[in-house]
Amino acid sequence: MSVLPLVFTSGWASGINAYAVVLLFGVLGATGVSDEVPAALQRPDVLIVAGVLFLCEAVADKIPYVDSVWDAVHTVIRPVAGGVVAALLAGHQGSLPELAAGAVGGSTALLSHLVKAGTRIAVNTSPEPASNFVVSVLEDLGVAGLIAFAVFHPVAAAVIAGTLLAAGITLVIVLWSRIRRYLRRRRARRAEKRSAAAGAVVPPTG
Repeated sequence: MSVLPLVFTSGWASGINAYAVVLLFGVLGATGVSDEVPAALQRPDVLIVAGVLFLCEAVADKIPYVDSVWDAVHTVIRPVAGGVVAALLAGHQGSLPELAAGAVGGSTALLSHLVKAGTRIAVNTSPEPASNFVVSVLEDLGVAGLIAFAVFHPVAAAVIAGTLLAAGITLVIVLWSRIRRYLRRRRARRAEKRSAAAGAVVPPTG
């Protein structure tokens, strides 16, 4: 069971930025910094694809509203990536069944993804764009720092990841009323636009 803390941490990080997790693990393994990284994550093609997608996410994740669309698209991708990375880590060390590791990594990634998406919806209700950029940078730094830390101190990193996950869930619950008001306003604006468009195409009578 020694790989479980690393699996949990990688799942949490995958829910925030799955491409960064794959890229960081791959670089740490390919450069010989860690022996805990499976060979599959160190392949040049995997590193190139992960790097390109990481750059795409780094841009999209910092643009208000675009980040929410990006999160919606990745509702399936991030948990799947978290499960695959977890299964590879478990298979590499042989201390945890791959199916169980995939379930832990995938479910943790799904929870952290939902926290991220919910928090971003709340942040997007702010009238200024700086908060969105700051939150995105903090997420990137948090993922990078915790993954690097987890390679050498997996138990401590898992405790930090668990604390951040619990805090994030609590924050989303607290902000949910704000999120609902934002969603109601957005639906109302869309309805007004549809009504205005419908009125514009109605030919004059008489």
